[in-house]
Amino acid sequence: MILGAKYKMCRRLGSGVFEKCQTPKYLLSEAKKSKIGKGKRPKALSGYGTQLIEKQKVRFSYGISERQLSNYVIQANQVKGMPVIDKLYEELENRLDNVVYRLGFAHTRRFARQLVSHGHFTVNGKKTTIPSQTVHIGDIVAVREGSRKSPIFADVVGKLKSYAWPKWLKFTPESLQAEVVAKPKNEESFLQLDTVLEFYSR
Repeated sequence: MILGAKYKMCRRLGSGVFEKCQTPKYLLSEAKKSKIGKGKRPKALSGYGTQLIEKQKVRFSYGISERQLSNYVIQANQVKGMPVIDKLYEELENRLDNVVYRLGFAHTRRFARQLVSHGHFTVNGKKTTIPSQTVHIGDIVAVREGSRKSPIFADVVGKLKSYAWPKWLKFTPESLQAEVVAKPKNEESFLQLDTVLEFYSR
């Protein structure tokens, strides 16, 4: 998808869907457009329209298909003993490509997905090329031994020196590996997962 299309998508769904829409360049572009369109009143969304927007936010933020998101909602609804919204968030966050992104190895989830697909990571010592693979508490995600000399991971420890890792991931810089130590907590204010669940409950 070209940058212009991403900018257009961010204007519709919000800047949180793509990392490139959270830059000064995007903010400057939006400031210019707001001056041009000043005085125009945005069209009010219907209940369905709001639900559709929130669903698309989740899809584009995590880079997943409609079928994948639908399956995650179905799985979340089948779990007993915990709020559906928390289980849905857990399903999304526990994707391997998202874990690689959260660890700071990739600046976007799309790049993280590419790194996993090319076999640069292992889960519990086994090489994997499946970005959608689910990790669980106790799993070890690491850069594959054969990939550590790659320019992609050159000085990665230095680059991540001031990086703030999520509390549910325990990262060990020396070995370029992390352990899943807890369940991810739903602290993502940009995504309204309750509205997404309403969309699928129609």
